[in-house]
Amino acid sequence: MDISGKSDAAASEPATRRLRTLEEKLAILAEASRPGASIAAVARTHELNANLVFAWRRLHRLGLLEAQRHAPPLLPVRITTPTVTPTRPSTAVAATSRVARARSGSPTAESSIEIVVAGDTRIRLHGEAERVVLARILDWLPGR
Repeated sequence: MDISGKSDAAASEPATRRLRTLEEKLAILAEASRPGASIAAVARTHELNANLVFAWRRLHRLGLLEAQRHAPPLLPVRITTPTVTPTRPSTAVAATSRVARARSGSPTAESSIEIVVAGDTRIRLHGEAERVVLARILDWLPGR
């Protein structure tokens, strides 16, 4: 047994938090606001921490304690799989497929394109060239 008279097993169990209704909170605040009342003593009689009673009093003065009653209800939520799938493979998948092609000896294993533009200008593309990239390059070339 400990000092409070409770057994050691009861003392080691965590205390469960009791949720007070708005009516209970208001009754405790009314009791604590009587002339000569001690908030600490009122809190002890209701097995509360005095800081909690002070917090309720502060919320009540601001008009926020009563507003808790009208809080919006929680709505049920259902988590589903996404309906949008990626349109491009991730870089890890692309890198893996390049390595696999290189090992297989496929002619596209290390493809490259080189475009020589008048003089010393060269455009080199290594790996798989996307259609959009090639279209931009070809659109750019006639102006040169």
